[in-house]
Amino acid sequence: MLPRFIIKRILILIPVFFGITIVLFIINLIMPGDQVLAMMGPVRPEVRDQIYQEITIRLGLDRPIYEQYFRWLYNFLIRGDFGYSTLRNRPVIEAISEPLGNTLILNASVNVVYLLIALPVGIRMAVKRGSLFDQSWQVFSLTAWSLPSFFLALTLIFIFSITLGWLPVGGMPNAVFLDGMDYYIAWIRHLTLPVATLVIITLASAIRYIRNAMIDALSMDYIRTARSKGLSEKVVIYSHAFRNALIPISTIIVFTVFALVAGSPITEQVFTYNGIGRMLVDAVIARDRMLILAMAMLFSFVNLTAMLVADIVYGLVDPRVKLK
Repeated sequence: MLPRFIIKRILILIPVFFGITIVLFIINLIMPGDQVLAMMGPVRPEVRDQIYQEITIRLGLDRPIYEQYFRWLYNFLIRGDFGYSTLRNRPVIEAISEPLGNTLILNASVNVVYLLIALPVGIRMAVKRGSLFDQSWQVFSLTAWSLPSFFLALTLIFIFSITLGWLPVGGMPNAVFLDGMDYYIAWIRHLTLPVATLVIITLASAIRYIRNAMIDALSMDYIRTARSKGLSEKVVIYSHAFRNALIPISTIIVFTVFALVAGSPITEQVFTYNGIGRMLVDAVIARDRMLILAMAMLFSFVNLTAMLVADIVYGLVDPRVKLK
């Protein structure tokens, strides 16, 4: 049943995907700024019009809008050609490859740390409801939730980089001057503060969500029945309560994991981390249309994939949902 369920969900998402491509393409067309002028750069006045016309024809911008859309869609889906980046002066696929890899490294680290902390803490908060442990983490979550990410990032930089001097202020490790274990240690040092910032921000809402889901599960009649049968508290919590609480928790976890793949523009900008989020900010400032369009499509694809995975996971953890 699972393959049929996946195929059905993909078929539902296909028209959504093409609708997104139309909306993004139209927005890209009406954006202020001239893509051709950005590609031209400084040229002599006597050849300016000629070069402008040549680039316009080469990019197909002289053709009807519908023809431009289908040409772009064909290049994007069939040829894997995302266009040319005027900001990086290279094809878009080459421009985003390194920042995308850096973002995946950052967010893989964030997701591992986030899940290792959020699940046990959220469960224990529910089990120890009203205790000092529960109240302390609730204060932490409310405080972290109210802090802007840039303020938290700057605070961590001030404490651990400027005051204590333990970690670098930002930037990326340089493979030219480092090799072997020194290079990997440098990566860990540069990742520590950005990862800490994103983990704290993500935990703020996640642990409360997990806590509330577990409290609801622990208040059900079947939990009282399980306890009355003499089952150990571990079995009651993890085999009964957590399995049922996992139904709403799975959705928030899936979307959190996939949301981080799209990058964290503010955090990456503060730490001058060469990631996809920082590149998006630079592309918007430079009005690099093809780069903006490619990243918008990437983020849309990530969100659609998250919806598909969330549906599948929800169906797997909830026996009431039939995967057919």
